[in-house]
Amino acid sequence: MARRSVQYTTSPLLASKTPVWRSRFIVAGIALGFIVLAGRAAYVQVFGNAFFQRQGEVRFTRTLELPANRGRILDRNGLLLAQSVVAPSIWAIPEDIERDDPEVKAKLRQVAKLLGMPQKDFDKKLEDEDKSFVWVKRQVDEPIAKEIAALNIKGIYQRKEYKRQYPEGESAAHVVGFTNVEDNGQEGIELAFNKDLAGKPGSRRVIKDRLGRVVEGVGEQVPPVEGKDIQLSIDSKVQFFAYQKLRDAVTFHKAKAGSVVVLDAITGEVLALANYPSYVPDKRQNLTGEQLRNRALTDVFEPGSTMKPITVATALEAGRIKPQTVIETSPGRYSLGGFTISDTHNYGSLTVEGVIQKSSNIGALKISQKMTPHEMWDAYTALGYGQKPQIQFPGAVTGRLRPWKSWKPVEQATMAYGYGLSASLFQMAHSYTAFAHDGDVIPATILKSSEPAVGVKVFSPQTAASVRKMLQMAAGPGGTGPLAQTIGYSVGGKSGTAHKQVGRGYASKQYRSWFTGLAPIEKPRIIVAVMIDEPSNGQYFGGIVAAPVFSEVVQQTLRMMNVAPDLAVKPLVVTKGVEESF
Repeated sequence: MARRSVQYTTSPLLASKTPVWRSRFIVAGIALGFIVLAGRAAYVQVFGNAFFQRQGEVRFTRTLELPANRGRILDRNGLLLAQSVVAPSIWAIPEDIERDDPEVKAKLRQVAKLLGMPQKDFDKKLEDEDKSFVWVKRQVDEPIAKEIAALNIKGIYQRKEYKRQYPEGESAAHVVGFTNVEDNGQEGIELAFNKDLAGKPGSRRVIKDRLGRVVEGVGEQVPPVEGKDIQLSIDSKVQFFAYQKLRDAVTFHKAKAGSVVVLDAITGEVLALANYPSYVPDKRQNLTGEQLRNRALTDVFEPGSTMKPITVATALEAGRIKPQTVIETSPGRYSLGGFTISDTHNYGSLTVEGVIQKSSNIGALKISQKMTPHEMWDAYTALGYGQKPQIQFPGAVTGRLRPWKSWKPVEQATMAYGYGLSASLFQMAHSYTAFAHDGDVIPATILKSSEPAVGVKVFSPQTAASVRKMLQMAAGPGGTGPLAQTIGYSVGGKSGTAHKQVGRGYASKQYRSWFTGLAPIEKPRIIVAVMIDEPSNGQYFGGIVAAPVFSEVVQQTLRMMNVAPDLAVKPLVVTKGVEESF
């Protein structure tokens, strides 16, 4: 069969003439496309490069925070009161967990058991498969975290974090305080020095994939600045012993609460500050406001008879009385401004020393009448009453001391024996530094200090020595606080008992009992103040309820401080298993 040839020149399609503009249009379109692509490439690579770099970083790069290790809190001897330990946190990407796999289900049940979580609560955290991040549990113990990591469950991850440990537990809780889950201070020293303790976190720029895994690092790493250690003036041994004796007294007397403060009379350092009830700082699941209150600093009350030595010291300094000046207190009652002021007994004629020894309200008010309100107000304010304590501690309250110009005669009289003004136990203890430090009230500090404090002169050394003698008489035979006596050390102090204020009046059967004093008498080293709130076991006088705690704390503290006894210690002879003193 002969092959048939095609004549292209005779094809009607090829024979038709194509318009020139069409071919030019196609070429121009192709050229324009290349120009657009070249312009776009130039924009992406040159002019808009910064924008696209940022968009890439937003999608793929992350800034990882490198947590700083929180500083330690130490007592005056370098013993730990608070420290941070590694506590990984468990987190998950729910959408990546293969929950239909029987093996994975078994592992998830094991995770819930390790974390101590009810299975229902654990499953609820993972039930939303659209979630790309969820905390499962923050700050778990490291051994548990290692067991979870060993299960190798896709979608379950860990992040390194720290949590605080408090070796002294509830005995130092109100001093040290605690941090929250983000490691920020919430109470106590943890809050007051949070900025120093926290340090400054570092950072690291990385590229992550969709599963949150780090692919590579970008840029320079900024290392964290570790938190500073804080060394307190607190002696952990004194703190524990004071807390223990306070707790025993509150329990025995069926009281509502109690507080104790121990100050170094030379440096102004706080050696112990304890409250009961207390709490364990790192176990706060059932924490209540009653446990959390740092009562020694936050609770105010009328100081009662504790103010009598201050009233006497003010009158001595003004030259209105002498220690042997006789004050008539008969018949044990005194009417003033429509009110009747009474003593527990008719003491008759008392010297000024006897007024303090017997704690006579009438004697104190008659001494106050020898002074102007302005003189008394000046002395009270110089000792810190009506002012916020200048101590590096949160929550310290001001108390109440009205301006002297508004005092009525009956108010001046009642303030002489501690009614009509209010103060915290810490303020009471601090005011007695004037008697312990030869008339100078010294600043108090919660931080360790090795230097003697420089105080402000309020009374002369002679006045301070005279009042110390009166305080010794008050704590001795014939005084109101003989149970404050200790073996081997001379002590002086003043007991106090007052009805609790309820609204504008006083509760008839609710009392606060306290004792504030110092030791040894000639050269005081410590000041101790004890307060028992609402004792209800049949006894409520400060000399019976609070003085024994004072005695035990003073004796143990002076021994720990290696202070030599200033009194002869009677030998103990054991007879048939019973110790007898001679």
